[in-house]
Amino acid sequence: MKNVIPKGLVVSCQALKDEPLYGGNTIPKMALAAKQGGAVGIRANTVRDINAIHRITGGTLPIIGLIKKQYADSPVYITPTLKEVRALIRSSCDVIALDATLRPRPEGATVETLYRYIREHSEKAIMADCANYEDAIAADKLGFDYVSTTLRSYTDDTAGFVIPDPEFCAQLLNDVKNATVVAEGGINSFAALRSVLDSGIDHVIIGAAITRPQVITRVFVNVLETHPNFARS
Repeated sequence: MKNVIPKGLVVSCQALKDEPLYGGNTIPKMALAAKQGGAVGIRANTVRDINAIHRITGGTLPIIGLIKKQYADSPVYITPTLKEVRALIRSSCDVIALDATLRPRPEGATVETLYRYIREHSEKAIMADCANYEDAIAADKLGFDYVSTTLRSYTDDTAGFVIPDPEFCAQLLNDVKNATVVAEGGINSFAALRSVLDSGIDHVIIGAAITRPQVITRVFVNVLETHPNFARS
């Protein structure tokens, strides 16, 4: 197994085309700020942002790279086909992340096909973004370097699951034999982070709670708008 990400906090720095922070050098600067705050790695979407983050940080932080791409014939959108895999291999990322759920992929691709291609054409480590136990165990047996809880509650079979899920994290720590287990998803408070750490996890990825100001603002606005004093004013 390749272990290029130290234990600690990886910050996901991403913005989609319909979000205010998309474009320009905002995301690379956010990654640099995360580094200054003590992040041990960055998770980033698109080759453009991956390479820009690598430049601005001087290549001093490992980057988990992915490409989000929607296809009409599948719900899988995180590095879904060989086209995205090839682009990431050419990028400055250190780890390639892909949806490793057992759902049908676009263009007839399979998790194993993408995994084998990366192993044969690259020295980069590989992260499996998983939703359930079966995904994680299959990815571990295939040989992924990292197994992450990224997609828990975001697939049809896990919709409505409360995240983070410390019990799920503990189960993976016990049963995943080779890959490093990573907790990602729903970690939006100090209490949530502590609950994940209490499970034994020492690799954590946090995104929205740090790098999506529209989401952070909405949390505070919801508290404000539902407070009795605000309602009476």
